[in-house]
Amino acid sequence: MSKTSPLHFADRLNNVETSAIRELFKLLGKPGIISFAGGFPDSAMFDVEGIREASNAALTQDPGAALQYGATEGFGPLREQLAHFMAQKGAQSVSPEDLIVTTGSQQALDLIGKTMISPGDKVIVEGPTFLATIQCFRLYGAELISAPVDGHGVQTEELEKLIAEHKPKFVYLIPTFGNPSGALLSAERRLQVLQMAVKHQTLIVEDDPYGDLYFGEPPPPSLLALSSKVPGSRELLVHCGSLSKVLSPGLRVGWMVAPEALLSRATMCKQFSDAHTSTFAQATAAHYLKAGRMPATLDKVRSVYAKRAQTMGDALRKELGDAVEFVQPQGGLFVWARLTGARGQVADGNVFAKRAIDNGVAFVPGAPFFCANPDHATFRLSFATAAEDKILDGIARLAKAL
Repeated sequence: MSKTSPLHFADRLNNVETSAIRELFKLLGKPGIISFAGGFPDSAMFDVEGIREASNAALTQDPGAALQYGATEGFGPLREQLAHFMAQKGAQSVSPEDLIVTTGSQQALDLIGKTMISPGDKVIVEGPTFLATIQCFRLYGAELISAPVDGHGVQTEELEKLIAEHKPKFVYLIPTFGNPSGALLSAERRLQVLQMAVKHQTLIVEDDPYGDLYFGEPPPPSLLALSSKVPGSRELLVHCGSLSKVLSPGLRVGWMVAPEALLSRATMCKQFSDAHTSTFAQATAAHYLKAGRMPATLDKVRSVYAKRAQTMGDALRKELGDAVEFVQPQGGLFVWARLTGARGQVADGNVFAKRAIDNGVAFVPGAPFFCANPDHATFRLSFATAAEDKILDGIARLAKAL
């Protein structure tokens, strides 16, 4: 018998609900199920030996610093290594003082919400976009506006119209292999985004957790790296990075590059939240980056994920044919697909997901990734954690669920 709670919760909780993805994981206990639902890297790809050596170095060379409280802005040696890491990818102008270390890039998004969003403020996001971002920004009272995406990322002409109409507090984008779309924003569109930021004096938030996971040619430089080509754009740009998808999510190491005024306020809010990201995790990450093992780790991860992505794309084309349409991913962790309803087959992602579970395979329906006007025919598949034989088996099971 249920009992009414005497607790009166904050009104802001009325704007959010439990993650549909987290709820889905409750269904995955069924024996023998093949899951394409997760959005995380394959734990078999972790450089355990390199991380072990890095953590031992942290405890050997300066254990006091690694185990003590630290600066809210981040562990000095790690900030230096992260600035160097970004310089290697074209963002040479970033100094250690230009960034703060966050507890995963998820905390960076939360800090942006805390420092920038007042109830009723308009924020433009891609449709679709990262589900946790929708929830986070809504928690702070944002009115979210959806900008359409195609295979080349956000449609910049439509984005500019939305900026002009709504005058948002900021625009949030995942330009490189976005979650869930997998889309790669073209170099031309990246420059257009920076130009419209200056023209409309609108802050752009670039979330870049997947940029290092490319399968062939490297993607275009980040908005941060390109900002040197568009005068005035750097002062209107926030860049969020993470080691979660390329090194280890368990370290919870992310970072945020932002204009000084925003960075100082974000640092103040972080003081109230967790004081600082784990110094031990930061010291371990710093030693890992300094040891120079990241390039080899990335080469291995890219090679494995590229094969899995190709296997999944080929299997979808062979097994599901014209029942689905998708753009073959050039990087990241995801295939974003759309049911066509061809020949009267299922055209609703939620219905398809339930049928798929009955056939022993799981994925995430696409609707929750939209802040408005969801496309119910869409769904997200992750190829990252399934071996190629499992991918082939799982896609064959998907075909039976049509």
